[in-house]
Amino acid sequence: MTDQGEKAVGQLHSDGAGRFRLSGVATLNTVAALRSAGLQAFAASKDAITLDLAALTRVDSAGLALLIDWLAWARSSSRELRFVALPDSLRALARLSDVEPFLA
Repeated sequence: MTDQGEKAVGQLHSDGAGRFRLSGVATLNTVAALRSAGLQAFAASKDAITLDLAALTRVDSAGLALLIDWLAWARSSSRELRFVALPDSLRALARLSDVEPFLA
Protein backbone atom coordinates (compact mmCIF):
# COMPACT_ATOMS: atom_id res chain seq x y z
CA MET A 1 0.00 0.00 0.00
CA THR A 2 1.24 3.49 -0.71
CA ASP A 3 1.23 6.50 1.57
CA GLN A 4 -1.44 9.07 0.74
CA GLY A 5 1.19 11.42 -0.70
CA GLU A 6 2.90 8.75 -2.78
CA LYS A 7 1.66 7.92 -6.25
CA ALA A 8 2.25 4.39 -7.52
CA VAL A 9 3.90 4.64 -10.91
CA GLY A 10 5.08 2.12 -13.45
CA GLN A 11 7.50 3.12 -16.18
CA LEU A 12 8.81 1.58 -19.37
CA HIS A 13 12.37 2.53 -20.28
CA SER A 14 14.09 1.90 -23.61
CA ASP A 15 17.74 0.90 -23.51
CA GLY A 16 17.95 0.74 -27.32
CA ALA A 17 18.27 -2.14 -29.77
CA GLY A 18 15.04 -3.77 -28.60
CA ARG A 19 15.98 -3.80 -24.90
CA PHE A 20 13.45 -2.38 -22.46
CA ARG A 21 13.08 -2.19 -18.67
CA LEU A 22 9.84 -2.12 -16.72
CA SER A 23 10.19 -0.42 -13.35
CA GLY A 24 8.01 0.55 -10.43
CA VAL A 25 4.46 -0.71 -10.13
CA ALA A 26 2.48 -2.89 -12.55
CA THR A 27 -0.95 -3.07 -10.96
CA LEU A 28 -4.56 -2.39 -11.85
CA ASN A 29 -3.95 1.35 -11.43
CA THR A 30 -0.98 1.50 -13.81
CA VAL A 31 -1.40 -1.16 -16.50
CA ALA A 32 -3.55 0.85 -18.93
CA ALA A 33 -0.85 3.50 -19.34
CA LEU A 34 1.90 0.87 -19.40
CA ARG A 35 0.07 -1.15 -22.06
CA SER A 36 -0.23 1.83 -24.36
CA ALA A 37 3.39 2.90 -23.84
CA GLY A 38 4.63 -0.64 -24.36
CA LEU A 39 2.72 -1.29 -27.55
CA GLN A 40 3.88 2.00 -29.03
CA ALA A 41 7.52 1.43 -28.07
CA PHE A 42 7.59 -2.21 -29.14
CA ALA A 43 5.99 -1.44 -32.52
CA ALA A 44 8.62 1.24 -33.16
CA SER A 45 11.46 -1.17 -32.41
CA LYS A 46 12.62 -3.29 -35.33
CA ASP A 47 14.67 -5.69 -33.18
CA ALA A 48 13.62 -8.68 -31.12
CA ILE A 49 12.29 -7.35 -27.83
CA THR A 50 13.77 -8.15 -24.44
CA LEU A 51 11.97 -6.80 -21.40
CA ASP A 52 13.89 -6.71 -18.11
CA LEU A 53 11.54 -6.93 -15.13
CA ALA A 54 14.12 -6.73 -12.32
CA ALA A 55 13.10 -3.19 -11.32
CA LEU A 56 9.43 -4.00 -10.75
CA THR A 57 8.66 -3.15 -7.14
CA ARG A 58 5.07 -4.36 -7.09
CA VAL A 59 2.98 -6.43 -9.46
CA ASP A 60 -0.51 -7.93 -9.22
CA SER A 61 -2.69 -10.05 -11.50
CA ALA A 62 -3.34 -7.03 -13.73
CA GLY A 63 0.42 -6.68 -14.23
CA LEU A 64 0.65 -10.35 -15.11
CA ALA A 65 -2.22 -9.93 -17.57
CA LEU A 66 -0.33 -7.02 -19.13
CA LEU A 67 2.69 -9.22 -19.83
CA ILE A 68 0.48 -11.87 -21.39
CA ASP A 69 -1.23 -9.20 -23.49
CA TRP A 70 2.16 -8.00 -24.75
CA LEU A 71 3.06 -11.60 -25.61
CA ALA A 72 -0.17 -11.94 -27.58
CA TRP A 73 0.64 -8.71 -29.44
CA ALA A 74 4.14 -9.99 -30.22
CA ARG A 75 2.86 -13.30 -31.54
CA SER A 76 0.17 -11.66 -33.66
CA SER A 77 2.82 -9.28 -35.04
CA SER A 78 5.32 -12.08 -35.71
CA ARG A 79 7.70 -10.49 -33.21
CA GLU A 80 9.91 -12.08 -30.60
CA LEU A 81 9.35 -10.92 -27.00
CA ARG A 82 11.10 -12.39 -24.02
CA PHE A 83 11.12 -11.50 -20.36
CA VAL A 84 14.23 -11.56 -18.19
CA ALA A 85 14.89 -11.12 -14.46
CA LEU A 86 11.37 -11.85 -13.27
CA PRO A 87 10.90 -10.86 -9.62
CA ASP A 88 10.06 -13.74 -7.29
CA SER A 89 6.62 -12.28 -6.57
CA LEU A 90 5.76 -12.23 -10.28
CA ARG A 91 7.08 -15.74 -10.80
CA ALA A 92 4.95 -16.98 -7.86
CA LEU A 93 1.85 -15.25 -9.23
CA ALA A 94 2.46 -16.74 -12.67
CA ARG A 95 2.93 -20.19 -11.14
CA LEU A 96 -0.34 -19.88 -9.19
CA SER A 97 -2.11 -18.74 -12.35
CA ASP A 98 -0.60 -21.63 -14.32
CA VAL A 99 0.98 -19.30 -16.88
CA GLU A 100 4.62 -19.47 -15.76
CA PRO A 101 5.73 -21.32 -18.93
CA PHE A 102 4.59 -18.37 -21.06
CA LEU A 103 6.95 -16.01 -19.23
CA ALA A 104 10.01 -18.25 -19.45
